[in-house]
Amino acid sequence: MIIGVPKEIKNNEYRVGMVPGGVEELAAAGHQVLIEKGAGQGSGISDMEFKGAGAQLVSRPELFRKAGMIVKVKEPQPSEYRLIRPGQILFCYFHFAASRELTQAILKTRSVAIAYETIRLSSGEHPLLTPMSEVAGKMAIQEGAKYLERSMGGKGILLGGVAGVRPAKVVVLGGGVVGMNAAKTAAGLGARVTILDINPSRLRYLEDILPKNVVTLVSNRRVIREEVREADLLVGAIYIEGAKAPRLVTEALVKQMKAGSVIVDVAIDQGGCVETSRPTTHSDPVYTKYGVVHYCVTNIPGAVGMTSTYALTNSTLPFVLEIARHGYQEAVHRNPAIQHGLNMDRGVLIHPAVKAAFKK
Repeated sequence: MIIGVPKEIKNNEYRVGMVPGGVEELAAAGHQVLIEKGAGQGSGISDMEFKGAGAQLVSRPELFRKAGMIVKVKEPQPSEYRLIRPGQILFCYFHFAASRELTQAILKTRSVAIAYETIRLSSGEHPLLTPMSEVAGKMAIQEGAKYLERSMGGKGILLGGVAGVRPAKVVVLGGGVVGMNAAKTAAGLGARVTILDINPSRLRYLEDILPKNVVTLVSNRRVIREEVREADLLVGAIYIEGAKAPRLVTEALVKQMKAGSVIVDVAIDQGGCVETSRPTTHSDPVYTKYGVVHYCVTNIPGAVGMTSTYALTNSTLPFVLEIARHGYQEAVHRNPAIQHGLNMDRGVLIHPAVKAAFKK
C-alpha cells in the first residue's frame, strides 16, 4: 500500500503523523511511504531524516493523489476536502460529533474514515487517546496556572501558594486519563485538588494512586455546583466515545464563578463540557466571559509537537501496519479495535455515537 503523511495545517499544529522509525517499519513490510516536504519540522524531524528512512518527499497534491491511506494527526481542514478521493482511507483524529460541517464534508468525499479517538481495546482502553490525554491533562494545569496570573487576565494566584498563603483550588471534572494527569500535576505543584467522576470504582483507584492533597467526589449536579463555585481553576476532562461531551457546567453556573478564575475545557474537541466554551486556537487561546478566563484550544498537545508526535506514533504505528497489510475491510474484520475506529465507510456513517449526535 502507498501511505501518505501530509504536513498538518491546523492552527499551530506541530505534530506529524509518522516518524522515521515508522517509515522504516512500513518500508520493511513492503509498503511505500510518501511524506509531504516539511511535514516534520514542527516535531524536530528534517526531510533528510525521512528520506534516509526510505520515504519519498512529495508535494501535498501528489501525496493525496497517490496515497491509498492518509495518516495524519488532526482532522482534514477545509482546504484538504477537495484533495480526498473516494475510497481513500483517512486515519487520524476526527471528533465528528463536535462538527456537523466536518461530518458532512467527509461523507461527501466517500472516503473511509477511521478515527483514532474511537479505536477501543477489549479492556475498554482507547490506546490512541491515552498518550495525548496524558499530555493534555498535564498541559491543562500548565496553561491554567499561566492564565491565573494577573497579567494574563486571571486573579493573580499562585497555584501552589507559599508558606502562610492558601494555594489555589483546582477542580477536575472527569477521572479518566486527562483528569488523572491533570489532578496529579496540580497536586504536585501544591494545589488543593478535587476530582469528580460518576464511577465510584474509578474514584477508589484514584484515591489509592493520587497524592493526599487530592479529594475524590462522586459527581452529581449538586456537587458540581458547589465545587465549581469555589474553583480557581476548573478543568473539563469528560470524554464519551464518539459522542458530544455533556454540558455539565451551565452558563448560569459560570456566572457564579469567582472573577479571574480560569476554565480549561479539554473536552472542547468533543464540543466542550462547559456551556460557555467555544473552540480557540494556540494563536488566540483565551477569551473572558462573565469575568472567567476560558482556555478552549482544540489541539492542546500540538503545542509540544516533539513530545506529542513520538508519544502518539508509538501507539498508531501497529494499527497503520495492520491496515496497510490487510486493507481496511479485512483489518476491521480481524481486529475489533479497528472496527470501533471505523466512523465512515465510503459515504455511509457507521459509528453509532456519531450517528446519534446528528440523529442519523
